[in-house]
Formats: sequence, structure tokens, C-alpha cells
Amino acid sequence: MDADVLTAPERVSPPTTDPQWWRSAVIYEIYVRSFADGDGDGTGDLAGVRSRLPYLRDLGVDAIWFTPWYASPLADGGYDVSDYRAIHPDFGDLSEAEALIREALALGIRTIIDVVPNHVSDRHAWFQAALAAGPGSPERERFWFRDGTGPAGDGIPTHWVSPFAGDTWTRTTSPDGTPGQWYLHLFAKEQPDLNWNHPDVRREHEEILRFWFDRGAAGVRIDSAALLVKDPELREVPDVVGPGEHPTEDRDEIHDIYRGWRAVADTYPGTRVLVGELWVPDIDRFVQYLRPDELHTAFNFDFLARPWDAAELRASIDATLAAHAPVHAPSTWVLSNHDVTRPVTRYGRADSSFAFLDKRFGTPTDLDLGTRRARAAALLTGALPGSLYIYQGDELGLPEVEDIPRELLQDPMHYRSGGVDPGRDGCRVPLPWSGDLPPYGFSTGAVSAAPWLPQPASWARYTVQSEAADPRSMLALYRAALRIRRAEPLGDGPFAWLDDAPEGTLAFRRGDAFLSITNLAGHPVPLPAGELLLASDELGQAADGSRELPPDSTAWLRPQQQATENHHQRKARR
Repeated sequence: MDADVLTAPERVSPPTTDPQWWRSAVIYEIYVRSFADGDGDGTGDLAGVRSRLPYLRDLGVDAIWFTPWYASPLADGGYDVSDYRAIHPDFGDLSEAEALIREALALGIRTIIDVVPNHVSDRHAWFQAALAAGPGSPERERFWFRDGTGPAGDGIPTHWVSPFAGDTWTRTTSPDGTPGQWYLHLFAKEQPDLNWNHPDVRREHEEILRFWFDRGAAGVRIDSAALLVKDPELREVPDVVGPGEHPTEDRDEIHDIYRGWRAVADTYPGTRVLVGELWVPDIDRFVQYLRPDELHTAFNFDFLARPWDAAELRASIDATLAAHAPVHAPSTWVLSNHDVTRPVTRYGRADSSFAFLDKRFGTPTDLDLGTRRARAAALLTGALPGSLYIYQGDELGLPEVEDIPRELLQDPMHYRSGGVDPGRDGCRVPLPWSGDLPPYGFSTGAVSAAPWLPQPASWARYTVQSEAADPRSMLALYRAALRIRRAEPLGDGPFAWLDDAPEGTLAFRRGDAFLSITNLAGHPVPLPAGELLLASDELGQAADGSRELPPDSTAWLRPQQQATENHHQRKARR
């Protein structure tokens, strides 16, 4: 790739008062334990994030989304919250979180926090009080405690399936040592589900929103947003599930909860955005959450899960844009997150789609192929209308780490699968910042502990320091793409497919002055006429001297007519 391919206009500082900022925002996900370690103990923390805020400014992001940074036993990476008003001591304290929010905003970067409303930690004060109070108590009404089935009560109340695999009910032990009631946990047993029919649960979460909005948070990402409401009759999953009929997923009553959340958010100046993690396959049900008085936006997991195939990706784009149009909500585009196999690895596999239950040890991958496709996918998603999410390390082209010693794996998905699923630790390995050896600048200080998950010995080539000096690196590509995305602009706005695009490509216009083309055809295709703005790979040349786009690559162009007009305008100004 020629160096001039990566040139782009200088970055413009993002506005901090635009109420529509979220419709086009580039949002960077930070998994705190693995981003940067400021005190040398091997665990990422808020001090580390604060020290790296200039990196995020220079990358060109509009907001940062933090996975849970709250007090937690970390049975599930912080998604088992024991206190929403306290920061985990490994990460810092509340005053440091407040300082981070202020410092980031001073650089034009908003902060989105994570809220986990489906469940809390089994160490949460409410759950501990429920265990102590016993059956029939008001404290237990905040959760799903039930007697077991059978004469001895040793049968589970339902046969509901967990997204984590494994059981969804755990039996308690009474103070006298005898078996007690069962409690529901759709995830790990350390994560008891809350009863959202209880007014205390609703009131507490609205107060949590106010607590963080008062401290400057620009929004919340809502974990497992479609799972909150359960069938109070505890009916089993029917053979044929009609809309709203699943006992634990996407029930109609859930929308009243989010209308209450939106009412809280709308009392604050500017836009405090509500972002849902919604694994809802029915696109018509999905967009019901995005009505004007509910969530602002939600993750588009359908696109992430599709294989590297032109027809599949186009179908996902068409369905997503068509469904969002009636509710006037922007789409979101995301290639990975802290739960998903990294794109460089995923796109190099024979099956490049993604499904949680299909992950297995020893799945072959071609990292060179995966890297080419991940570069192309970065530009493809960056040009689509709406907001863009980037998971930390994807801008470095980090691969999934698949050789972590099994005794060091911490993800409960691995253990609940009986050791079959490698879990999610492979995408959570601490970032490499500089140097030739671990910890690659992840930890700072005269003496640094080993990172909480081991970094591969081959990662020196992926450090920020190394990639910042290489105009052909993944980091250089992302920086250039985000500069162009802001300058054009390429967020929320018009979109139209190019009717005469070669078969096996995804080519579309964003207004009259921008064209994106991605080649998934398996062979070079002619590049449309126009001024080249950016390409994910070096262009080829046909026998007649015309430019060609190689397989598994994307190019951004100024269409010929617009490029000619711009040339004449520049000439007239001289």
C-alpha cells in the first residue's frame, strides 16, 4: 500500500454540545482490566486509562464505553456488580472515575458507562439480605426464589436454558444446614436475577442512572437488555415461540421499564444516550426498543455474526437500515467486543460467522487472510450510516489469543461448558503499548507484576509504538479512516447502493461526494473512477493501466464528477 493512500485531512476536534452527537459517534470500548495498568499490579485501572486519553483523542473517537468498573467479586469480569456507587478497588475509586470523565470531556470525548440490570452479584447487599431473611420475606421478593419440585423439593423450578450453558437455578442452604429454596440465575450462579416486577428494583436502577448522569456520564450501555422481565408463572419455553411469548426474553412488559429510563435521561441537558445490548433476532421486535420514548440506539449484532460474504452482509445491511428507518433511529455497526472472537481470527476461518455456542479449541485460522478481511471490514463499517463501535485492540489488528494455558483461563463460559468452549479470555488479553517483551508497556512503574492474562511473545509487532511508526499498519488505517469519516462526514445520513457494481462487491454512495467499495468476489475488480481517499490494501493495475481493487479489500473514493468539480474549485481559488 502506498503511503499516500493513508493521507487524510487533519482531525477536527469533536463538538461537546451537539444533542445529535450519538447518531454518528465513533465509540471505543474499554475493558478496564486490559487497557492500561497505571500502578504496576498487572491489572488495568482508571489511572492507566487517564494516562492514555491522548491516544484515544489522536485515534479520533467521540466517546468511550467502559465495561463495568464497579465494586464486584469479578466472578464474570465485573458483570456481577455488588455496588453501583463504588469503583472496584483494583481500578481506582469514585473520585478517579469522576476525574476521568472530566478529563476525557476536556479532550472532546464523552463517557458511556455499563449498567447490568438483569442481575447483581450474590455479594450484593440485597441478595445477602434475602438469604438471611428466608422464604416468604420481602427481601426475597426482589429476586426469583422458588421452592423446588418433587416431594423433597429437589427438582429445579424450570428447565430454562442459560446463555452461559449450564444450570439456571441454584439451591440455597438454610441456616440449619438443610436444603432451602432455589434462586434463578440466567448466567452464572454468582449472578442472581432481579425481579423487575418489584418497585424497589425499578426505583433503584433509575437512581443509579441519576447517580452517574450527575457525575457527567453521557450515557449508559445496557447489558442483556432484552432479558429483564420473566414470566411470573415460570412457564417453560414453548415449542413454537410467538412474539413476546418467551418466558425470559423480549417480553412486551420490558418496554415500560425503558420508557421510565428514557424519562430520567431526558431530564438532563444535552443527550444522555441509552444503548441496548439486544440479541433479538426478529428485526421488527428489535426496533420496538428504539421508539422515540425508549432507547436511543442498540447494538447491531446481526451484522457482526454474518460470514464474510457479499450477499450475507448486504442482506444484513438492507434489513438493518429498513427496520431502523420507520423509527428514525441510527444503526450501529460493530465488528467485535469483549465477548466475541476478534475479527482478524474470525475472518480467517473457513466459517467466518460467529455464534457463541460454536466456539471450540483448535479451530484453524489463516491470520494473513483474516487481517486483510479485517482491514476491509474496518472501512466497510466505517462508511455505513449511523454510529461505529470499536473494541480496544481491533485498531491494532490483534488476533484472538488461543494458547492461554487452561489453568489461567478465568471466563465462566469456559467452565460452565465443561471445558469445551475456550471462553472469552482470548479477546481480553491486555493491550501491548510499547517495547519488545511482555508486558509491552501495559504496566508502568519501576517494578511491574505480570499482566492478569499472559500476552503472547509474538506481540511486539502489534504495539502502539510499533504501529504508529508504520504507515501501512492497522493503526494507521484506523486513524486515517476516522479522520476522513469526520471530515466527510460519514455518520448518520444518506445511503444508496451503486447499481452497476461488479458482482461480489458491496459498493455504495454516501451522498454525492463519497463512494465505498468492498471486494468479496475472490478476484480483482475494476475500481470506479474517482479520487482515491483511502484503501485497505495496495491497488492493482489491469493490462490497460486502469486501477483494480484486490480481493478482500475496501476503497473509499471521491466520485469522478465530484472530484473534477473539487479540482476546478481549487484551481479557481489559486
